[in-house]
Amino acid sequence: MRRLALLLPLLLAACVVAQPIPSGPPPQAQATAPQLDARTAVANFERVVDRMEPVASAECRAQRRRNCDFLVVVDTRPGLPPNAFQTLDDNGRPVIGFTMSLLAEARNIDELAFIFGHEAGHHIAGHIPRMADEARTGALIAGALASLTGADDRTIERVAGIGGQIAARRFAPTFELEADEIGTVLAWRAGFDPERGAQFFSRIPDPGNAFLATHPPNAQRIEVVRRTLAQIRAGGRA
Repeated sequence: MRRLALLLPLLLAACVVAQPIPSGPPPQAQATAPQLDARTAVANFERVVDRMEPVASAECRAQRRRNCDFLVVVDTRPGLPPNAFQTLDDNGRPVIGFTMSLLAEARNIDELAFIFGHEAGHHIAGHIPRMADEARTGALIAGALASLTGADDRTIERVAGIGGQIAARRFAPTFELEADEIGTVLAWRAGFDPERGAQFFSRIPDPGNAFLATHPPNAQRIEVVRRTLAQIRAGGRA
């Protein structure tokens, strides 16, 4: 059962009756459209969550994840940059969080739906435990190598920590692309346009191919969405 909460402040660690935003304007018009006022942004977000959450929960259960009771939260603190994330609470419940500025930054309901699907995709794909496993493996390998060089305990601990961080960051872009693919499917199933939703990437900073970047290039992410959508339309996946 979905819960939507407005939190002030949001105490979770981190990666909504107005008319819905029309899906009509082309990307060029969207790029220059003004941000929404808070009331309209929240109202549109609630509409998106009402349609997306049941779809995400159903896919989560189909993948046999342990907990598919998504908690959706919005951080209402002023001055926060546009951001969304997925995490787990102390009981292992999946949490999808958004800042209010992200709700206002989205140009249409398709963008909100795609972002929601992307964050839900992280949980459906089990990215948090997978990332933890990669970090542990990296830490063990780095620590063992440091030990072989005769390093002291403090140095071994420091090297192991660095190794864990590098290992986790190495897999982060792959996990982002997996979440984009799942988000595309979820948004489509809920009746949204994922390709239009992915236009959000055209307005955010591009990490390019920076060494150990946590996110892949924006063009690559848009291409994943288009390729996945083409497979759906061709009947290659439901």
